[in-house]
Amino acid sequence: MRSFFSRSLPSLLALAALGACQGTSTSQETAASANTAPADSTGGNYLSQPLVSDIYTADPSAHVFNGKIYVYPSHDIETGMPENDNGDHFAMRDYHILSMDSVGGKVTDNGVALDLKDIPWAKRQLWAPDAAFKDGTYYLYFPVKDKQDIFRIGVATSTSPTGPFKADPQPIKGSYSIDPAVFTDTDGQAYMYFGGIWGGQLQRWRTAQYDSTVAPSQPANEVAIGPRVARMSADMKQFDGPVKEIQLLGKDGKPLLAGDNEKRFFEGIWMHKYNGKYYLTYSTGDTHLLVYATGTSPTGPFTYQGVLMQPVQGWTTHHSIIEQNGKWYIFYHDTQLSNKTWLRNVKVTELTHNPDGSLATIEPMTK
Repeated sequence: MRSFFSRSLPSLLALAALGACQGTSTSQETAASANTAPADSTGGNYLSQPLVSDIYTADPSAHVFNGKIYVYPSHDIETGMPENDNGDHFAMRDYHILSMDSVGGKVTDNGVALDLKDIPWAKRQLWAPDAAFKDGTYYLYFPVKDKQDIFRIGVATSTSPTGPFKADPQPIKGSYSIDPAVFTDTDGQAYMYFGGIWGGQLQRWRTAQYDSTVAPSQPANEVAIGPRVARMSADMKQFDGPVKEIQLLGKDGKPLLAGDNEKRFFEGIWMHKYNGKYYLTYSTGDTHLLVYATGTSPTGPFTYQGVLMQPVQGWTTHHSIIEQNGKWYIFYHDTQLSNKTWLRNVKVTELTHNPDGSLATIEPMTK
C-alpha cells in the first residue's frame, strides 16, 4: 500500500466504502488543465489534472450525448461533520453537471441540476449518480437515504442533458443500496447495475428484507456479496423483473470469496461493451483498486481478469468509461485539490483495450 494511504486504522475504517460526494457551489467554465499542481505531498506526479477546481466533484458518470461529453458527478462539500463508519460526513446535497465538447477541451459547470430539497421522499446524502437518454428524455438516477435512513435509488427527468431535473415522487420500486449505473445494450434493452457494501448497506439485503443488524464485513470464507442488476422498463423509470445478484468468478471458475478483497466487489460498478464482450468494472474499496471482469451476457456470470487502475490518492475510487471518436476514456477521481478523502476532484485519462481483449493497467500516480 502506498505512502499516501498511511492513515491510522480507525481513520481508514471511518472512510469505508463510500461512493458519496460533497462540495462548494458555483457555476463557471474551467479549462481542463486549469489546476497545474504537479505532485502530491509524497513527491508523486499525477497522471491527469482535475477537470474543474472551483467545486469538489467525485464519482464521475460520463456519457456521450449528441457527440458531446456530459459528466454526472457527485458534489463534495465540507460539512464539518466527524468521520464515521457510515460515511455521514459525505453529506452532499445537490448535483452539478459538467460538459465538454471533447477530452482536453473547455469544461463547463452547468450549475445545480437537482437538489435534495426537491426530492419528496429523500432525507440525506445524495451519493454517486448516473444518467441515460431515451426518446427525447434524459434520466438522472441517484441514490439517497429515505426518511428511514435506508438508501434507495430514485429517478429524475429532463428534456436537457444538463437539467434541471424533476424527481419522481417515489424511489424506484425494489431498489436499494448505492451507485446506480445504467447500461443500454446494442439491442436497446437497458439494465441498471447497483450496490455497495459497508456504508452502501448492500450487506443488509441478504434477504428480501432490510436488516440493520448485519455486520458490515463478511467472514473471509463466505462467497462475497455480489452487485445487483435489473432490467429497466420501457419508460426507464422502473425495474422490468426481479433484481438479481451478479455472480463474480475467479479464473478457476469458483465464486470470489469475501476474504479476497483485492478482487471481490465493494462499490462503484460500471458496464461497457467492446468487441461483443461485456466488461464489468468496479472498486475493491478497502484495497483501493479498480478491477475488471468479463462475460458474454450483460447479467453475468463474470470472470475476474485483473486490475484496471492502481490506487489513487485518497480512500475512495470510482469511475466511468466512454468512447468518443474511436478513443476510449476513463473518468475517475482523487484528492489532489484538498488532500481530504471527502473532498475529491474528477479527472480523465485514456483507456486502452489490448489486442487480446485485456485492459491496460493505469497508474494514476508516478514517482
